[in-house]
Amino acid sequence: MSKARLTRVFVLAAAASLALGACAARDDGSDGGGNDNQPQADAPAQPVDAANPRGDGNAVCDPSTTIAYAGTINGENAALGQNILNGVKLAVEQHNEANEQCQVKLAEFETEGVPDKAPGIVTQMANTPDIIGVVGLPFSGESKAAGNIFHEAGLVSITPSATNPDLSSNGWKTFFRGVGTDTDQGPAAAKFLTENLGAQNVCVVQDDSEYGVGLANSVKEALGDSVACQEEVKSKQKEFSAVINKIKSESPDAIYYAGYYREAAPFAQQLYDQGVDATFAGPDGIKDAEFVKGAGEAANNAYFTCPCVPEDQFTDFIDAYNAAFGKAPGTYSAEGYDVTTILLKGIDEGNTDRAAMLDYVSNYEGQGLTKKFTWDDKGDLTETPVWTYKVENGKIVRNVEIK
Repeated sequence: MSKARLTRVFVLAAAASLALGACAARDDGSDGGGNDNQPQADAPAQPVDAANPRGDGNAVCDPSTTIAYAGTINGENAALGQNILNGVKLAVEQHNEANEQCQVKLAEFETEGVPDKAPGIVTQMANTPDIIGVVGLPFSGESKAAGNIFHEAGLVSITPSATNPDLSSNGWKTFFRGVGTDTDQGPAAAKFLTENLGAQNVCVVQDDSEYGVGLANSVKEALGDSVACQEEVKSKQKEFSAVINKIKSESPDAIYYAGYYREAAPFAQQLYDQGVDATFAGPDGIKDAEFVKGAGEAANNAYFTCPCVPEDQFTDFIDAYNAAFGKAPGTYSAEGYDVTTILLKGIDEGNTDRAAMLDYVSNYEGQGLTKKFTWDDKGDLTETPVWTYKVENGKIVRNVEIK
């Protein structure tokens, strides 16, 4: 180890220690599934006024009333889509159990998360008149490819996870987003890396997806002179030695990977195998148990940024999710549940065609489990929290909110 490198390690360790100490006062004492010696911010309490998909139980609607989920189910990075779909299913099931005279149908459409396939799937949905609202698409690339089809069909779509900021600048009147954008997550990630972790030199790695490129640009812009290097990888790439050799030559304090878990997991593992000890961090696209599983020992002490809110205290939701699916909610399950609830509330209030549902969502204002849902004239949320998470003992646990 060079003297300069050794100095950077000490600086990083000292800064991290200070950051941990500063956070210690916020530790709620919860094990959170992790190490009690590690600080965690309090998880948000379940809002007492959060919208409930059950409503008052007196809804009446036509038996043909249908909403849809469109996104990856078994395709690329499928875990994210399955998390969301389960949240959607849970909301619809709870609604229908409570409203005997309004049995809303849920149609599922598999896009495999591929931009080239999304337009055909969305066209099929647009040509199905009974569908009056859609949860999806999860990924930015497929959202960009198919957004105009929703717009031309007057079919409202609420993405629970697509974060590329340009999606809301296309003039699509039917586009709404259930999370903050990369312009929220990018600066927050830069702040977390430099202030919370004390990194002075960060290498930003991006994949070639719409999501990875946009997020990396946002992070780099916010990091400014703290960008030690910037590297690119390809979708479905499995071997990273050339990129890792370049990173090693720059000796960064931290690495921020902008992309999805499918490539991030072997990339992190190969960094570890080649002795790169820089702190590894990445966004919502890799915050998944599949990353932890795929990265192995390299996942230990990895950090994630995410415009998603910890669901730890949403006990009714967690219990119902566990009962329905036999596992805990994942990234964006609660967001999928929230945005589906908005569509169901619209139906319960008598908005049972596309035009009425679009008007309802456009003017919606209400509290969900994860946040308050109110959109600007582009379909972006006015409230956009960003949290950090970390891997402890093989599990992803909440860390701190970035403010």
